[in-house]
Amino acid sequence: MKHKLITLIITAMTFTQSLPAQQLSFSKVKAFEHQLDDVMEIIDTTELKVKLKEVEFQFQQAPNQLNQVRLGLIYHETALNLSFFSKTAYKGYAQKSYDQLSELFNSSTTNRELMPYIASYRASALALIGAETKKLKLLGQAFTLFKEAVDRYATVSYLPEFLRGSVAENLPWFFILKRKFAERDFESIIKKQNENAAYANWKVMSFTYWAWAKQHPGKKYRTTALAYLNQAIALDPNYKAGRKQAESLKLRFLK
Repeated sequence: MKHKLITLIITAMTFTQSLPAQQLSFSKVKAFEHQLDDVMEIIDTTELKVKLKEVEFQFQQAPNQLNQVRLGLIYHETALNLSFFSKTAYKGYAQKSYDQLSELFNSSTTNRELMPYIASYRASALALIGAETKKLKLLGQAFTLFKEAVDRYATVSYLPEFLRGSVAENLPWFFILKRKFAERDFESIIKKQNENAAYANWKVMSFTYWAWAKQHPGKKYRTTALAYLNQAIALDPNYKAGRKQAESLKLRFLK
């Protein structure tokens, strides 16, 4: 009887941790996106430094669940955009991001509609730790976490595929199998966006259209690639997302 009870507990725990995305509220997931958007995909380093201090202060004043997610995300952006260009000042932020998000990921009280953000950025943070420490096994673990996030949340959130694709496209050439995720993931996001215009925001789609074109440099894809680059440019009038890179790639394709 004891063994049966243990089996039932393990089964229940597994089911709870693997709740399918269909049980998440798309509208609630999107509502959280509006509260997190200002700490995601920040490419202006001056803006990022200001936002880092602001979010840390907010968490100190109100250490609630949402502010902890915001802290984990801004630490991720700091690691991505500042730590690799600094010898000391911004080292260790990938680990800070992973630690904050892991605490939330492993908590039974975490709002489940926050999980697409937590799980996706947690995987990306682990990939950044692997890059910073040059520990390839962490990269493999990160892609395992990405797969779990994609399987659970990709139907309601672009983040699992967007962040996995972003990591994959920047890997060295010899990571052949993992690099293939870039082409697959950005294609998948575009397909879902075509089916539901509310799936991803303008910033993400600007990056995504540019990334798709970059993954398809061949002449047989040229018409579609140029159309996507034009969309990436049109979506980003103030150069907050993929416009600069899209314009550069478009000029190269037109030569």
